[in-house]
Amino acid sequence: MHSLTITESASGPRTIKPPALAIIGLVATATAAAGAATDALNAAFPLGELTLVTNIDAAIAAAGSGGTLAPALAAIRDQVTPIVVVARVAPGEGEDAQEDTDANVIAGLDLLLTAKTSVGVAPRIIGAPGLDTLAVTTEMIVVAKRLRAMAYAAAIGDDIAEVTAYRNGFTARELMLIWPDTSIDFAGDAVARALGLRAQIDERIGWHKTLSNVPIDGVIGTTVAVQFDLLDPSTEAGTLNGAEVTTIIRENGFRFWGNRTTAGPDHPEFAFESAVRTSHALQDIIAQTFQPFMDHPMTVGMIKDLLETVNAAFRNLAVQGRIMGAKAFFDADANTADQLAAGRPNFRIQYTPVAPLEDPTVRLVITDFYYSGFADQLV
Repeated sequence: MHSLTITESASGPRTIKPPALAIIGLVATATAAAGAATDALNAAFPLGELTLVTNIDAAIAAAGSGGTLAPALAAIRDQVTPIVVVARVAPGEGEDAQEDTDANVIAGLDLLLTAKTSVGVAPRIIGAPGLDTLAVTTEMIVVAKRLRAMAYAAAIGDDIAEVTAYRNGFTARELMLIWPDTSIDFAGDAVARALGLRAQIDERIGWHKTLSNVPIDGVIGTTVAVQFDLLDPSTEAGTLNGAEVTTIIRENGFRFWGNRTTAGPDHPEFAFESAVRTSHALQDIIAQTFQPFMDHPMTVGMIKDLLETVNAAFRNLAVQGRIMGAKAFFDADANTADQLAAGRPNFRIQYTPVAPLEDPTVRLVITDFYYSGFADQLV
């Protein structure tokens, strides 16, 4: 050969897509009248399978007349028109109906783990409105951890004392508990609306904004009236928030009120829902950054490109106000020659999430200063 051969290569920082966290994973039951209605329901939402909903109005029309699916989708639709991954399960029957229902719902939650493979997207907001018993919520936490998702569930109890005792059984940063409900007809209405509102906030504001203090559409009342006064932390709403339970207040419309997960004192850095969601978003960005570089020759240029890619993404998030700041480092003392030769580099990433303005203090001072020069103004 007596010629010139040209090959192409690409280097430098890459563009990172924003993480898609506004995808809902919904486990629900659904029944319909016998005959054609049941056939239509089974065709739209096969039992024990995942269904990808991209047209929520059509999904509601096909969701049957019984069970939790239709009202849950309707409550979500009142807030937003998101992508929903539905796992339809059968309700239990007979003497062990509740135990059977719980087992079926838990199986539906586990099915959500296969969503990326089976329907092409992974849910990052999950719930089982109206079906979230203690057993179900406990499993929901396990699934949420694996999906890097937030779970929303009802805080079970008839009064604040019972709700607080129930909340004390959880220590998961991936869980937000909600009390009371917003409907006497559908036990799970508030949780379903939380799923929809979470997706709405993700789309319109971002995952760095908590669920709290955003109007809930479609609500005309609550099952329990919760006392609230912004200037008095000892109200019922303040007591619930102090116990890390999100409640519902009526202040220029109905709103969720509370920023806290059930992380508890063991993980104070993830007390805020927004901190957990920020961690999930950054993990997505890190995975997206590293994936194209995996298994390629590890050179100095490649590590520089990788660091600049992820740090550029972090700088963009800071400009958008989604994080206070973040940076990736490649520390020399953490990367010995034998580790690098084995293909095992170590990176360090530090970040600061944006905290919600939860508990401001205002100093109100009475003074005679503004009477200064009073007489001079009468001349």
